[in-house]
Amino acid sequence: MDRKRSCTLCGGAVMLLLLGHMTNALEVPLDPKVLEGLPQPPTITHQSPKDYIIDPRENIIIHCEAKGKPHPSFSWTRNGTHFDVEKDSKVIMKPNSGTLVIDISGEKAEAYEGVYQCIARNEHGSALSNNIVIRQSRSPLWSKEKVEPITVQRGMSLVLQCRPPAGLPPPIIFWMDNNFQRLPQNSRVSQALNGDLYFSNVLMDDNRNDYICYARFPHTQTIQQKQPITVNVLDNSPSGERAPTFMQPPGMHSTSMVLKGDTLQLECIADGLPTPDISWSKVNGELPSGRFSFHSFQKTLKITEVTDADGGDYRCLARNRLGSNHHIITVVVRAAPFWISAPQNLILAPKESGMLTCRADGNPKPTVTWSVNGIPIENSHKDPSRKIENGNIILSDVQTGSSAVYQCNASNEYGYLLGNAFVSVLAEPPRVLTPPNHVYSVITNSRALLDCASFGSPLPKITWFKNGQSVLDGDLYIIHKNNTLEINVARPVHSGKYTCIASNSLGNKENHVYLEVKEPTRILRQPEYKVVQRNSVAEFECKVKHDPTLIPSMIWLKDNMELPDDSRFEVGSDSLTIRDVREDDEGNYTCIRNTTLDQDSASAMLTVVEATPTPPIIMEQPDPPTDLELTDQREHSVRLTWTPGYENNSPIQLFLIQYEDSLHKPGVWVNMTEVSGTRTTVNLELSPYVYYSFRVLALNEVGLSQPSAPSRQYRTNPAQPDVNPSDVEVIGTSPDSLTITWKELTGLESNGPGLQYNVSWRQKDVDQQWNSLSLANVSQYVVTGTPTFTPYEVTVQAVNDYGPGPTPEVVLGYSGEDLPTMAPENVKVSVQNGTMAVVSWDAVPLSTVQGRLNGYKVSYWNLRSLHKQDPEPKKPQELIFQENETESLLLGLHPYSQYNLNIRAFNGKGDGPSSPNQIFETPEGVPGPPADLKVENLNLDSLVVKWAPPVEYNGHLTGYLFKYQPINTTDELGPLKELLLAANETSVTLDNLKHSTRYKFYLNAKTVKGYGPTVTEEGVTIMDEAMTSKQVDIATQGWFIGLMCAIALLILVLLIVCFIKRNKGGKYPVKEKEDAHQDPEIQPMKDDDGTFGEYSDTEDHKPLKGSRTPSNGTVKKDDSDDSLVDYGEGGDGQFNEDGSFIGQYSGKKEKDTAEGNESSEAPSPVNAMNSFV
Repeated sequence: MDRKRSCTLCGGAVMLLLLGHMTNALEVPLDPKVLEGLPQPPTITHQSPKDYIIDPRENIIIHCEAKGKPHPSFSWTRNGTHFDVEKDSKVIMKPNSGTLVIDISGEKAEAYEGVYQCIARNEHGSALSNNIVIRQSRSPLWSKEKVEPITVQRGMSLVLQCRPPAGLPPPIIFWMDNNFQRLPQNSRVSQALNGDLYFSNVLMDDNRNDYICYARFPHTQTIQQKQPITVNVLDNSPSGERAPTFMQPPGMHSTSMVLKGDTLQLECIADGLPTPDISWSKVNGELPSGRFSFHSFQKTLKITEVTDADGGDYRCLARNRLGSNHHIITVVVRAAPFWISAPQNLILAPKESGMLTCRADGNPKPTVTWSVNGIPIENSHKDPSRKIENGNIILSDVQTGSSAVYQCNASNEYGYLLGNAFVSVLAEPPRVLTPPNHVYSVITNSRALLDCASFGSPLPKITWFKNGQSVLDGDLYIIHKNNTLEINVARPVHSGKYTCIASNSLGNKENHVYLEVKEPTRILRQPEYKVVQRNSVAEFECKVKHDPTLIPSMIWLKDNMELPDDSRFEVGSDSLTIRDVREDDEGNYTCIRNTTLDQDSASAMLTVVEATPTPPIIMEQPDPPTDLELTDQREHSVRLTWTPGYENNSPIQLFLIQYEDSLHKPGVWVNMTEVSGTRTTVNLELSPYVYYSFRVLALNEVGLSQPSAPSRQYRTNPAQPDVNPSDVEVIGTSPDSLTITWKELTGLESNGPGLQYNVSWRQKDVDQQWNSLSLANVSQYVVTGTPTFTPYEVTVQAVNDYGPGPTPEVVLGYSGEDLPTMAPENVKVSVQNGTMAVVSWDAVPLSTVQGRLNGYKVSYWNLRSLHKQDPEPKKPQELIFQENETESLLLGLHPYSQYNLNIRAFNGKGDGPSSPNQIFETPEGVPGPPADLKVENLNLDSLVVKWAPPVEYNGHLTGYLFKYQPINTTDELGPLKELLLAANETSVTLDNLKHSTRYKFYLNAKTVKGYGPTVTEEGVTIMDEAMTSKQVDIATQGWFIGLMCAIALLILVLLIVCFIKRNKGGKYPVKEKEDAHQDPEIQPMKDDDGTFGEYSDTEDHKPLKGSRTPSNGTVKKDDSDDSLVDYGEGGDGQFNEDGSFIGQYSGKKEKDTAEGNESSEAPSPVNAMNSFV
């Protein structure tokens, strides 16, 4: 609630009693206009503390301030009697105040020690201050004593007593050596709460002569020193190892008393060798979360702000490897008096009633007494309008002039409380203190608060109206106890005139205020990041939308400071222009648009680069940050600050903060968070029980910098875990067990030492207690002896030495499954056709599954064919169906066969028993294709077609369908002929066929169900004998063979001459090409006239009978002239570097040779037959 809502009366809230009702009322407002003519009894506003320890070197100032109407006068008592201030020249009372100033120069301060009380009175009553006990601070000297050297054997325990002088307040104790250096302390050597120095066991290093105890008295800032203590450690009879015993407090049990609200410190110091470790716990309870801590190496337990719940038994446990010991400290919590309901001022109208309450508590229960104007109520004058009931003062039918100040005193042996409350009887008509016609302006969607501060006696009733309509308390409007009208989310429709009317029995008063709801200010176009060249112009835009009735102002900042006083910076209505940009203009520019009600802001960076032409800017990774500093150190957070390194011509985009946990993962750096490149500090949230070191890396456009040097180490205190193990699963591993698994916490998540896991389980939906046990360093536990497949609830909670983690989530799982005990029943098979059947069954009862039913397995296999005995049994086939399926199709069955089938249920453990075997038979089907179809005994006009019966009869064969037709030379099919053959036939002879003709044959087997698939084959009748004889005669003629040999010989000679000419440089077409190249190294032969190209074959080139000729029926006479080109793959032949033709010639020769052999082959009878087909 803001300052306008904090009080109804502009400086003091007033709650008045309606006529005839009880009420609590506050003070009269101190507005001068209101105060005119309004009386008020005194009220103490400031006083010194109850226990006031003074410095004897300074004057004593005892404060007492009060207010009232008329202004009160002041007097004092000292040690219960009147203290006449005017008679003591050393004592002065400040004007218009009760504050005393006592000059103790030349006097002893002890003379003014005592109990002081201030009384402030006016004509309407008297108010009292607390009893203020004045005591002088003291720092006495150490009593003289002779300190004897202490001799102790190595390994024994030792106590060096300090016994400082009693001071006021008590001194602060510490141990130092002759060089004013603090003596090192650890788990073996530590200082007790009383200042003594305890050694759990002594080492030879403890041998020294300067153990000095110092006492510092804070008020006088003096330090007193005890005589040095000498410790001689002997090694001639060292003590052996021993289990712990307690040095402080001694024995097995002790008691400690503490006041509620104070700080409790419990201490346990143990003797032992090796040095014992100390741990703390509360018997039958937990240590108070967030309020306890350990000090002095775990030897001291500190609990702040003690409550009643902190009472009870606390166990400190000392342990080393030889054993353990414990000590119980019973804590008793007592309480000085504290207010439950302090008495409050009352302002009553005449004839009204009211009640003063005074409720306090403590341990023991405090005694409550009342006084009137400082006089015990039983000794004051009798007032018929006043009576005491149950410790409260009841006032009824009060009269004008009965104003007074009442004091309530609550006390027990540990302290007291004194409360003043006045009763002022006034009769005042209502007044509205809020200025009239005040205008409230708010932004849309924000909260609007309209005040109606009032005063009157009786207390006025406030009523609100808007534009003449009553305003009711509800969702839209909220009327607070101080009569402020709140509109939680103000909108333009809420604008208008509001009226508040204050009414009591003495009259009415109204006041008008106005509400205006404005549009918010928003930056529409923000400034953008800019990179500009030196000496150029940079311009940032900042366009805004605002309420037209508000006048916005613009402020530009550079790096959060005012712009330089430089004419180069020009601020426009919605822009900033920087002319003649320089390097020092780089920075972050912020535009702030303000109105009287709100503001909006936006920022952008300016980067200045060299003007072109310049060498390209070399951008590199930034330099690492430096100067890492840890500040604002808290229990679970710390602020890290650093100095950025050089950007190396590329702005830093972000900083990456990493941490190392040297306690759990030393040497491993982990990414923690990222912050903007414009920030140099970040608040880091930390986990308990971690030894943190931090480092920072900078990132720009090029990449990451090298890491900074690590910060100093920051250690967080242990705490109870704040997370539990994750991935908790319950797995049934065997019928009588279940396995609980979880993902263990990391060292960072453990939050403290002694990490364990509390594993709990119980059977679901069964009224039974949780079974629990604690485990460490494991991630699973097997619960045995469980019923089969039973639901269990499981929790896994993390616990360490500082307490348990949060309440764990309950995970549901089942114990292990066992095999189903029952087979499916009522299994039926309905055969649909030769290849398909339908099988159905009844689902097994879930109670027999002993687990989660995964489905059913249908196994079936072919026992035998009904036509013939199978040589070997078939392997079973298996189909798997879902748990909700009880019917299935069996596809791909063999016709005319006998099958066996059974069904079994299965779960995660395995298969249950099989149902009884069901035998069923499939009907006949169409047969398979005939086997081994082939054509034999080829003749001119007949052939034989043979086959074997089908491999798969699929029933009884009734015959075959045989078809055939001729195929001409263009692969066209001729007329089709059919033959029906008996089932026992396996061949057919076809006569009267055409010679030299190809035929295609088709064959199907048949059962009563129809024809099976077709097999085909082709065959050719042989040629006529006359044509065959003619072909043979041509191939065996002698002249034909001789001609072929002559051609081959001629080609050979031609090739030899070609090689010779090539080597001699003769003129032939290749030579002409060489001449065209003008290669000086190639000289023509002198005796060669180049006539090689004119060679011709004088033989007649007539086509031979049966040989292949060119398409025009002639052979070119000059064919040989072109032979080299032909060898060179036609006209596209290529030459080597020296003009030769070797590569191409060789390749062509091999090719043509192969072709020549093919063309000269005599036609065989088979070839001749194929040529006619």
